[in-house]
Amino acid sequence: MIAFITGTILDKTPNVLIVEVQGIGYQIFIPLNTFYRLPEVKESVSLYIHTHVREDALQLYGFLTRLEKELFLLLLGVSGVGPKVALGILSGMELTELVQALRDGNVDRLRAIPGVGPKTAGRLVLELREKVSALSLAGLQTPISAGSESDKIKEDALSALVNLGYSRNEAKRVIDKIAEGEEAKSDSVEELIKKALKKLAKIS
Repeated sequence: MIAFITGTILDKTPNVLIVEVQGIGYQIFIPLNTFYRLPEVKESVSLYIHTHVREDALQLYGFLTRLEKELFLLLLGVSGVGPKVALGILSGMELTELVQALRDGNVDRLRAIPGVGPKTAGRLVLELREKVSALSLAGLQTPISAGSESDKIKEDALSALVNLGYSRNEAKRVIDKIAEGEEAKSDSVEELIKKALKKLAKIS
């Protein structure tokens, strides 16, 4: 069973990714949260994989973080929720917002997700409220707000560097050091990545 893949992106759309690993192209279904944070075509990517086996097919579902995969598996455990619906739920709102809605029992917010009716929303809260409370949100992309924009930029840059093959700890140390400078406050994700790559190149 495939649980993790590292390879080169051959093609990507908002819900499907093709990753080449040693000459073999794997079709991987992804949520929008993963798609928005992917590197470009022909660049390297690493994904946590859930292998879903059916009588007539074997399908792969990919996620950039372990927590995204854990949420996906929790959703699959809810009665009436299959892989397609689970991806739709993950794509329907930011992950932190989804976890908060489940923790708060916010059925109305869950119903706003396309494809989620009142019965499904109710089951999600009933079956997952306690389970998601035990999850750690460390490493999740935070919603954009006045106080978290810089954190989002740092997390997106960190994710990109990890996808390029750098260790998370090493990349985080470099990004944090850059972020300490006054000139870094207005950096975009792209600018922060470029600065980090220069420093990482000197280290290596």
